[in-house]
Amino acid sequence: MQALLKRWTHALLEWLGVTSSSSDALDRWVAFALVLLAALLFDLFLQLLVVRGIRRLVERTRVKWDDKLFSVSVLNRSCHVLIAILLTAVLPVIFDEQSVGREVVLRLMQTFIVFTFLRLINALLCAAFHIVSLRPDWQNKPIKGLRQTAQGFFSIVAVILIVAILVDKSPVKLLTGLGASAAVLMLVFRDSIMGFVSGIQLSANNMLQVGDWISVPKYGADGTVEEVSLTTVKIRNWDNTLVMLPPYLLTTDSFTNWHAMQLSGGRRVMRSVSIDMTSVHFCTPEMLARFRRIDLLRDYIDRTEQRVEAYNAAHGIAPGERKINGLHQTNLGVFRAYLVRYLEEEVPVNKSMTLMVRQLQPTETGIPIQLYFFTDTVVWVDYEGIQSDVFDHVLAVIPEFGLRVFQNPAGSDVAALGDFMQGDAADAESEQPVDSASGIESSAAGSSRDVSSPSGSSSPFSAEPFSAEPSSVAASEASGSPSAASVSSSVSASSPTAGA
Repeated sequence: MQALLKRWTHALLEWLGVTSSSSDALDRWVAFALVLLAALLFDLFLQLLVVRGIRRLVERTRVKWDDKLFSVSVLNRSCHVLIAILLTAVLPVIFDEQSVGREVVLRLMQTFIVFTFLRLINALLCAAFHIVSLRPDWQNKPIKGLRQTAQGFFSIVAVILIVAILVDKSPVKLLTGLGASAAVLMLVFRDSIMGFVSGIQLSANNMLQVGDWISVPKYGADGTVEEVSLTTVKIRNWDNTLVMLPPYLLTTDSFTNWHAMQLSGGRRVMRSVSIDMTSVHFCTPEMLARFRRIDLLRDYIDRTEQRVEAYNAAHGIAPGERKINGLHQTNLGVFRAYLVRYLEEEVPVNKSMTLMVRQLQPTETGIPIQLYFFTDTVVWVDYEGIQSDVFDHVLAVIPEFGLRVFQNPAGSDVAALGDFMQGDAADAESEQPVDSASGIESSAAGSSRDVSSPSGSSSPFSAEPFSAEPSSVAASEASGSPSAASVSSSVSASSPTAGA
């Protein structure tokens, strides 16, 4: 073949009129260029005819997996591998056996073969993992990290082979030398190694899938998983921000996966409202009669009253006895029964899941009444609408049962209390006497009011109310007794018109 190529190139040079003493060297480089040109033309022929023909045959089949296995990328890279093999077989023939050019070209072509094989393997891995991801059992599984791990492994093998070819050493010797630096390599590829192991755990235990809603409060992640790669889990939060987490954090730290909730068909509502404990009391007959007019409570009131009357009669408790004896209904108990029936009849709840209304531990803010149920939808907007409608109704209906919602005083409440106290002070000042001529009588009357209660009634702490009759005051003035003087001095000191 070498003689044939040499004869062809020499004939080509003579046809071009190129002749010199160095025609042998020139023949070799011209033959080298011709071989490269022929390889490029052959590669173009394969891509235009062979690849297109195979694609047409593949597209006619009923199955879909062969569309990925024989994709354009895979077929083109297969053609490149074939061209590399042909060049490796032909190009060294141009040069002499012991020439340096032959050795250099041979090593370069071997390196090119390894490189083209690596690209073909990467394309086959992408096609294989894409085919696997189409299967129902593997849909949305985090297998991208596994594919990247496989690609990384073959890339390392290719790099070792290329280095061994270029330095003309055995790959086994290179691996032996790399063993001494294993600690450094593990430190460099720490995240990749841990990501690979974590990816296997996430996939094998079905802990995470692409499209799942997860929450990792420790790292500010609360949204949908978009991608799981070898070193990164990409999460899009509900505010459209992106959070990147290493996969091993999801296996070492805890996180919440809401995918099971979405599959269950119901989302939980667990919210409470605090009731003022001082508004809880026994139901009177008038209250029960009013409650009977509520459609959701009519049957409950009748059945409960029959049970209460039967129990009280069996224990000899007369209907008119104190409420503390026997069984009696309370407004809070009736309210809880109403909420249960309201949720069952009026709210779109998932009837196959838990539904209850319960009391929690009383606190300084009242008695928490908790509504615990599941909606019949997992759509976020619909869920929030149902929850809001329920508690709108609960807050509006509480006064109908004689109950009060506990709420800390607001600024407006404090302001109203201040206005009320200022009004009382103004009323008290307006009642003070302004006539100096009747100052003694007003002082005596004021002293009587001070001892008595604010409403004008006598003080509960004295047997008889203290009063200073006008006649006794006048007699004291006439006699000039010390009591009269003391009364007059106190009136003068306290009267607002004393200095006039």
